[in-house]
Amino acid sequence: MENTFLDKTFRDSDGKIVIAQMPNLPLIVWIVTSILALIFTTGKINTVLDVVANGSLFTWAWLELFQGVNYFRRALGLFVLIGIIALKIISYNKFSN
Repeated sequence: MENTFLDKTFRDSDGKIVIAQMPNLPLIVWIVTSILALIFTTGKINTVLDVVANGSLFTWAWLELFQGVNYFRRALGLFVLIGIIALKIISYNKFSN
């Protein structure tokens, strides 16, 4: 079987098409802390939850970028990483003016 660009984009090393996977620990932490941040909307606990949520999503994106099972997963990691950084820059500029 020829290993085409399309295969490298969507298949893992076992030849299975992989677009979504079960959440790993950083993604689970991001989901839980994001939900808790919606419940605790003010104060230090919200700040801590926000930091942990962003840190865990950054970790997930970084892991996908460098250890993703195919090009699609790696591109997804890059897209999320760029999105996190862009949103932080936008929110920083919004509040610093």
